Amino acid sequence: MTCILIHGLGQDASSWDNVKTLLGRDVETPDLFQLLKDKTCDYTNLLEAFSTYLDQFEDPLELCGLSLGGLLALDYAKSHPDKVQSLILIGIPHRVPQFLFRLQGILFLLMPEKSFTEIGTDKNSFITLMKSMQNLDILAHTQAIQCETLLLCGEKDKSNRKSLIPLSNAISNSKTILVPDAGHTVNTDNPPKLADIIQNHFHAYQKV
Repeated sequence: MTCILIHGLGQDASSWDNVKTLLGRDVETPDLFQLLKDKTCDYTNLLEAFSTYLDQFEDPLELCGLSLGGLLALDYAKSHPDKVQSLILIGIPHRVPQFLFRLQGILFLLMPEKSFTEIGTDKNSFITLMKSMQNLDILAHTQAIQCETLLLCGEKDKSNRKSLIPLSNAISNSKTILVPDAGHTVNTDNPPKLADIIQNHFHAYQKV
């Protein structure tokens, strides 16, 4: 099995460093913005680049994605149900929060450029990506997902906690867990608990 940990918007691969250490196994942690290379930074191009990256692995995949990374993992599992062995989605909404996206867009405009270069992109590309995600139909085609799916959310992430039930209803073979002492960025808020959950879930559904 190949385990892939996919970071969220506003993060980079280093956001998984503590979880990787605690897992004690080889895992892949791609930098999403680096996958785009010279392509326009929008969701369609990012999903295509992410899919190309995953296609290089011959073994079945164990995908664990936070926020943006979770949406990408979800979309890949929809189109490649035979390749994804197990799936963990952390802090994803069941539909795009339009008002929050617009508010965040305004806040991002006010942030210094340095805040974006530190995660491998620039302000304009970041905002372009946000805008391209506003009309995503997150629950579309979820019936195609065949693998066991774990839906996680930090107990303090109130906005995304509301999405656990709709997501669970839409995705077969799924269960939900609230992660204690964590907000939206579960991978940095509570690495020990997340590492334990990941290890138990992926181990439980490995095929002999």
